[in-house]
Order: sequence, then C-alpha cells, then structure tokens
Amino acid sequence: MKAEVVTLDAGTAGEVELSDAVFGLEPRADILHRVVRWQLAKRQAGTHKTKGRSEVHYTTRKMYRQKGTGGARHGNRSVVQFRHGGTTKGPVPRSHAHDLPKKVRALGLKMALSAKAAAGGLVVVDSLAIGEARTRALRERLEKLGLSRALIIDGAEVDANFARAARNLEGIDVLPSQGANVYDILRREKLVLTRAAIEALEARLA
Repeated sequence: MKAEVVTLDAGTAGEVELSDAVFGLEPRADILHRVVRWQLAKRQAGTHKTKGRSEVHYTTRKMYRQKGTGGARHGNRSVVQFRHGGTTKGPVPRSHAHDLPKKVRALGLKMALSAKAAAGGLVVVDSLAIGEARTRALRERLEKLGLSRALIIDGAEVDANFARAARNLEGIDVLPSQGANVYDILRREKLVLTRAAIEALEARLA
C-alpha cells in the first residue's frame, strides 16, 4: 500500500510504499488488549504497603479483664477492629508484571500500526529536521497538518531541535523508532511517522 508524504510545512514530498505485513493487517481487539494490559502492568511500581497486626506499635498488655465488662473480649489494641490497628490481608510490595511472548508483542505493534493506517490516522512526513527549537513555530506547523493529539515517531534518533520544541506541547508525544509501542499509538488520535521511522519499523517487524 502507498501513502502520501508531506513536509512539516504541509507541502507534498511524494509517496512511500508501506509494507502490508506491517501496515496492512486486520486488527484484533484481543491481541491489542493483551499487549496494552501487559504494558500497563509492567510499569506499575507495586510499592503499595499496609501494616499488619505484627507491624503496628501498640502495647501487648491486655486492655481490660476478660469477663464482667459487658463488652467483647480483646487481648490488645493492634487488632483490625480498632483505629490504627493492623490491616488484614492488605497489599504488600510485589511485581505486577506478567509474561507475554515476543511474537504476541510484535503482532500487537503491527496491528496497532495497521489500525491507524486503516482508520486514516497515519501521517507520513519527510523529516522532522527544523532550523531552531521554537515551540510557537512548531505549533503553527503542526496546526497546518491538523495535529493536536499525536504521537510522532522518528528514526533511530529524534532531531534535537524538534524534540526540544515539542516537549512543551500538550497532546504531542515524540519517540524514536525503538520506543514505538502499542499503548502510546492507540492513545493518540494521529500517528506521525517519518521515512526513517517507517524503514526502522519495517526492518524490526517485517
């Protein structure tokens, strides 16, 4: 399949051939869901923690006599019923990550790229090279292209001036080709790829 290539100034720069093995697949919601769930689980810190009965600092002296008070029997104040008592079966530090085969991860990335291409959300630009890192000038260029919520992927390295100018733009994410991932592709309305990004992604996935 072919895609039109534009410049950052909204001019035309020819066409590029997209591999059907990467950009022409039929997206499957179950594969995309598995990969996104794997990504989000992997990045969770897992540092949540509550204190159990053995960890709270209270005296172990019996609160009051066993019988004759008219109240329930208690041994100390560290039990869960009392304020500041220990938590029963509370969260402890752990890893939320789970395994996902590399082939499924690669297939999910292909399907995310194919989904954007099929929905008309794929924009191919010739290059991200700009003369100076000015956020206002870059915002005006992106508005000409109709990009307000977009993920922009360059080749092995992102142009330094472009990355510096884009980091203060809300709704615009910039990544090198190696950082392309399913979650970031799906969460933005548009996916912008350079010629270098297409070559790198096809070499990585085809």
